[in-house]
Amino acid sequence: MRVLVLGATGAVGRLATAEALARGHAVTALVRKPGKLGDLAGRVRVITGDALDADAVERAVEGQDAVLYVLGAGNVRRTTLFSDSTRILIAAMRRRDVRRLVAVTGVGAGETKGHGGFLYDRIIYPLFTKGVYEDKDRQETLIQASGLDWTIVRPASFRNGVPAGPLRAVTDVTGITLRKIGRSEVATFLVDELEQRRHVGRAVFIGHE
Repeated sequence: MRVLVLGATGAVGRLATAEALARGHAVTALVRKPGKLGDLAGRVRVITGDALDADAVERAVEGQDAVLYVLGAGNVRRTTLFSDSTRILIAAMRRRDVRRLVAVTGVGAGETKGHGGFLYDRIIYPLFTKGVYEDKDRQETLIQASGLDWTIVRPASFRNGVPAGPLRAVTDVTGITLRKIGRSEVATFLVDELEQRRHVGRAVFIGHE
């Protein structure tokens, strides 16, 4: 499969890129600073550009079978990066007839708001991530209305390493609280979803209780 990764230099993006390569997929990375790819640089097709640059996104999307969106915004309190870049990406995918999109948002987006556990729901979300997740809600709305073969992945809060116990993946969050997940688990889930297409047209909440 030919896969475009947006966010390949981020923590989850690097792991997902490495996982896709290990499974034999051909990966293209759209990055602003190719030097940040490190040892991945010689293993992927690199397009230098910004996810907000429509021309760069168009070039990166052309010829792909799927797109994996794992962009992060860094330490910001409010942004429009996610909705703006997703709007550009969807337009390019439609023009280039690339239908498969797997996009990471997170706990606090959509129906998962209030399902991340006491610390996240009462402290981290209202004080630190609320503004970011307001834009991720806008992003999810765009994806859901795109007409593409989309999957939205909402990981629980990241923890170092892999938490004990089986990973849960749910599309109905009623009565569900997921408090933690390892970044490597997210990367594996993303590539599994690209290959297996288990959640096309759905948003899935993943993590551990």
